[in-house]
Amino acid sequence: MIENSQGASDTIAPIRNRINWITIIALIVFHIGAVAALFMFTWKVFFATLVLYWFSIGLGISMGYHRLHTHRSYKCPVWMEYLFAICGTLNLEGGPIFWVATHRIHHQKSDQPGDPHSPHDGAFWSHMGWILFGEANHSNTKAMAKFAPDLAKHKFYIWLNNWHWVPLTILGAILYAIGGLPMLCWGVFFRVSFGLHATWLVNSASHMWGYRRFVTRDDSRNNWWVALMTFGEGWHNNHHAHPSSARHGLAWFEFDPSWLTMKLLSALGIIWDVKVAKLHSPVVEEKMAA
Repeated sequence: MIENSQGASDTIAPIRNRINWITIIALIVFHIGAVAALFMFTWKVFFATLVLYWFSIGLGISMGYHRLHTHRSYKCPVWMEYLFAICGTLNLEGGPIFWVATHRIHHQKSDQPGDPHSPHDGAFWSHMGWILFGEANHSNTKAMAKFAPDLAKHKFYIWLNNWHWVPLTILGAILYAIGGLPMLCWGVFFRVSFGLHATWLVNSASHMWGYRRFVTRDDSRNNWWVALMTFGEGWHNNHHAHPSSARHGLAWFEFDPSWLTMKLLSALGIIWDVKVAKLHSPVVEEKMAA
């Protein structure tokens, strides 16, 4: 049984032997496009891709879907919430209701039966198998809204969850019009493919390799190289110990770009009520090579 954020309980039965053909075909196409991009390299498309990667992963997934929409680690104007949600869709990880619901279930059942993507079910399953062969709920807004009722109150989030592929499609058309096939392959296919694997590594690598600073009931780890690719999301043990904290890198050497961005926005008065962990949890004397 899973409890949603309002205390009600419900069940999503895991399905591990289905084949999500649409997802598989889409990922094959995107990975082919990513390989093709390597033969169309220019510095112009490379730097454009870096900017788009920050928008989609840094603002969209890390600061948006994860720290804002899922855990409500800070408050901001509604227009910024919506903007970050649109940025989140640009990495082809589903709409905000699906993403938030899945992640909340992960926290409630982390590395236990019912976790959508635990390495206990296999490293490949935790990385991408759950997307390819698990329950397909990307557009099942009604079912996933039970676990994200706060987002389901907004008609905008309901629309965006149902049509989460639209912003990326529009972006692809704009990039093709501006820079042709090279810009499309780098700005969409390569960026999305890399970004997907980077965020999937939080589910897989950051539950298998790294060090633990805090006692948690799961296998979450702090992994520096995952953190570098995901704007600080790789400090996963810190996050599982303090899930509502806007700051994930809790030591001076744990580089957390999303937290630095939030510090700037807070200083400017754009965001407020920023939650930061108070380190009272017991520390585990366990250091593993990441």
